[in-house]
Amino acid sequence: MTTPQVEAFLEMMAVERDASPHTLSAYARDLADVEMALGKVGLLGADEGAIEAWFSGLSTRGLSAATAARRRSAVRQFYRFALGEGWRTDDPSRRLDAPKQGRPLPRTLTREEVVGLLTAAAGREGGAGVRMIALVELAYASGLRVSELLSLRVEAVRRDPAYLIVRGKGGKERLAPLNASAREAVKAWLVIRDARRPEKGPDSPWLFPSGAASGHLTPRRFAQMLDQAAIDAGIERARVSPHVLRHAFATHLLEGGADLRVVQTLLGHADIATTQIYTHVATDRLTQVVNRHHPLARDD
Repeated sequence: MTTPQVEAFLEMMAVERDASPHTLSAYARDLADVEMALGKVGLLGADEGAIEAWFSGLSTRGLSAATAARRRSAVRQFYRFALGEGWRTDDPSRRLDAPKQGRPLPRTLTREEVVGLLTAAAGREGGAGVRMIALVELAYASGLRVSELLSLRVEAVRRDPAYLIVRGKGGKERLAPLNASAREAVKAWLVIRDARRPEKGPDSPWLFPSGAASGHLTPRRFAQMLDQAAIDAGIERARVSPHVLRHAFATHLLEGGADLRVVQTLLGHADIATTQIYTHVATDRLTQVVNRHHPLARDD
């Protein structure tokens, strides 16, 4: 059960920090985990020893470094809020060191594999194939996050724009480009979508409407559709997801010589360090190409 103090903290995060529902939900779970581990003393009564013992125990529970880092962040921010509210006069989390974590390289696809997904989608009958092509083309052409892609409003594409204005994390707006292939795919989907409009009642505002509670296609359903497309294309299912299309967008731009700052802007990354990880993927790919095809790199 969430305490009044934690509820107040989450409300502050939502109102003052514009935290997303996903972040708020994660922080609520993290703080509930701490409360349960601390028992009767709770967050407000715990001393440094209790907090440090809780944190050191995360690794023995098999939690990843990334999860432990997020829980540390939740606790640190809660105690800073508690100090500001006068609930405590000290911060028992001040000595928690961030867990060391290696940053894994993002999974991506080759250009040929992206074409394979589109070919597999084209093999589907009726509107399902047309919709799938539009989804993959949009994701790959623009680098949209899956939440941004699925919440696109139909009016945003009615006039065949060359780019979209997307509101991303933290409410920040950016331009997302649409190439000719993606625009043609959207036009084809609009024909199918509009033919399915209900005769009575208002039209759905979403580009990809569905019967889900949100009114539009869900990330889970899109992931299921991609799974099937991967199987049809002969690609390992574990290598394909909505987010991997965003990775492919960034990696292929860098492989083609795009400036890192431009890619950062297109992805909507606040920190260029987040974008730099794609340079490692692109460099590894180029190294493989050189080793495979350069005459002096061959063993034979």
